[in-house]
Amino acid sequence: MTTHAPQAAHTVTLPGSLDEAVAALTAMPAAVPVAGGTDLMAAVNSGLLRPAGLVGLGRINEIRGWQYQDGHALLGAGLTHARMGRPDFAALIPALATAARAAGPPQIRNAGTLGGNIASAAPTGDALPVLAALEATLVIAGPGGGRREIPIGHLLTGFDMLRPGELIGYVRVPLLHAPQTFLKATGRTGPGRAVASVAVVLDPARRNVRCAVGAVAPMPLRPLDAERWVASLIDWDGERTLAPEACAAFGDYVAAACIPDPAPGPDGADPGTLPPAALHLRRTVATLARRALGRALA
Repeated sequence: MTTHAPQAAHTVTLPGSLDEAVAALTAMPAAVPVAGGTDLMAAVNSGLLRPAGLVGLGRINEIRGWQYQDGHALLGAGLTHARMGRPDFAALIPALATAARAAGPPQIRNAGTLGGNIASAAPTGDALPVLAALEATLVIAGPGGGRREIPIGHLLTGFDMLRPGELIGYVRVPLLHAPQTFLKATGRTGPGRAVASVAVVLDPARRNVRCAVGAVAPMPLRPLDAERWVASLIDWDGERTLAPEACAAFGDYVAAACIPDPAPGPDGADPGTLPPAALHLRRTVATLARRALGRALA
């Protein structure tokens, strides 16, 4: 598994089904599940993690595809970024396909999985703001064949954590058949970790706009007031267009909500201004949000 980790994992288990994987984790509470290993093995090789055992998920075919279920797509947690980036998946959930194609170089996209992106919960995870904007839910597999479903935001914020022996089995995403976009800014040209990312989803059936901002906080942020404000401006029964000024105001609204001005001091003292780096990040978020909304409406 690694060439320079002085204490490699003692046990490697390769289950063939989701329930077998849960059983293996239940029997070995100190074991760690691994799919693509793009984050986990980096931690092992850097000496940050020394798992007592590994439960490999690569042979579990049931979580490597997707199916349709009651107006939703049930996505297996083992779907790779490369698979989600293909045209057939892009026709299903365009923003998630765009995020998958932006997840990194080919070797990362070929190995990294949707479930791993969620479980590692890295702030820069490209799939996370898209799933937050889509209001996806997670199907958690537990001991004894148990299944429970939680909103993805509950896991990312720590409101509802995985319990011993549990695994993320599937991600349930509503099929909106409506415009959705994902944009990210990186610190260099080409695929890379996001400095900021924005997902925008239109939901004409409920006449609302959903937006999530990634990489600027430990979890994706939903600027709910900005969503409601811009949704009230859209003619949902007409061409669904907005003036450029409205899109720009939306971008500023989103950026200010996610990167607010400093709070006043205890005695009402002037809090000053944001540091230059934060101001630059705010401008980046505003630009991404404006462009993402404009592309969705177009």
